[in-house]
Amino acid sequence: MAAVSGGAVGRLACDAMHKGLARWLRAAGHDAWWRYGVADAELVELARCEGRVVLTSDAGVMERRAVRRGEVTALYLPRGLAPLAATRLVLATFGLAAGFPRCMACGGALARVDKESAGDAIPPRTYAWLDEFHRCERCAKLFWRGTHWTRIERALAQLDRG
Repeated sequence: MAAVSGGAVGRLACDAMHKGLARWLRAAGHDAWWRYGVADAELVELARCEGRVVLTSDAGVMERRAVRRGEVTALYLPRGLAPLAATRLVLATFGLAAGFPRCMACGGALARVDKESAGDAIPPRTYAWLDEFHRCERCAKLFWRGTHWTRIERALAQLDRG
């Protein structure tokens, strides 16, 4: 069972072992921070400074003073939980719904761009059959609704059906 320490949910911060969770949360439209090798103290301080909720499977994080005092909200996730199952648990615990996806690489918001302005960055076959494109406002990565996007949407729809 998940254990929650602290108050309201805002943006999210995943510990180093939860890269897959961060990516699924981004796909579900949530600002989920993640970085390889982040130390517990740095993760908790980032959450405090940016108003993020810590998502962790590390009992040591739950014992940090800021978490114990409720200065930082943290959710303890059972070890071994698959990323999609962990996503379902996070969304259910905080009453969050899936929304428009964010950048899978950095978590930035995606803004629609017209096809012509992104033309050089779009593979020719993709350019020929799609008209809707999005660019990350943070890292400038380009996205489109191809087959991968569709598979992600189907998986997220399954979360709602539980």
